[in-house]
Amino acid sequence: MTWFTDWWGGLALFEQIMFCVAIPATVILLIQVIMLIFGFGHDGTGLNPSDTSGIDGFDGGPDFGGADVNGDGVIDSADLNISDGSSPGDLGTMNFFTVQGIITFLCVFGWVGEVSYILWGVPAVSIAAGLVLGAVGMFGVAKLLSASRKLAQNGTLNVNNLLGASGTVYLVIPADGENSGKVSIASGERLVEFDAITDSGEQLPDGTPIRVIDIRSGNLLVVEKI
Repeated sequence: MTWFTDWWGGLALFEQIMFCVAIPATVILLIQVIMLIFGFGHDGTGLNPSDTSGIDGFDGGPDFGGADVNGDGVIDSADLNISDGSSPGDLGTMNFFTVQGIITFLCVFGWVGEVSYILWGVPAVSIAAGLVLGAVGMFGVAKLLSASRKLAQNGTLNVNNLLGASGTVYLVIPADGENSGKVSIASGERLVEFDAITDSGEQLPDGTPIRVIDIRSGNLLVVEKI
């Protein structure tokens, strides 16, 4: 380790500080990239610090585990906690200050600061260059996280969006909500299937055109004939 001691001792204090910032940040960033490549953290068992899905009122959809707010004995669409579809992660500030963004900033800041010091030998210039390019790197990560979040949202069906949607019965739905049948509904480019009941006194046989008028606990749709 003599070579390391000699090399480290030959560095200026500013360079030592830059290396202490850049090297750990680079190692952590590489670990994050490797974990992403091998799919770690995508199974929902870990905590993603930039992901607000699953937090009540932050995921842009209904909370089907809610309480009976209107006191009618049934947890239906009137009891759901439905947000406007936005989340705190959509705000620029929240996008910037994620673990990924901060690590990227430190990594870029450290290496740019070191290279700038080698080129110009002026700490103030090196710090300024590191701050500017580090902020650019953080902004880039924020944009990537935002784009990935939108892709994830586009691939996830929000059951609340089915209110008012039309479809077809493909498994008989008994009258008066006695039991559930099944319906198929087009959602975007997909054909989705859900359990459904009707409150009308008329049984809905296979092939009956229907419209969704309510959503109850467990993604149970309430439909009517159209």
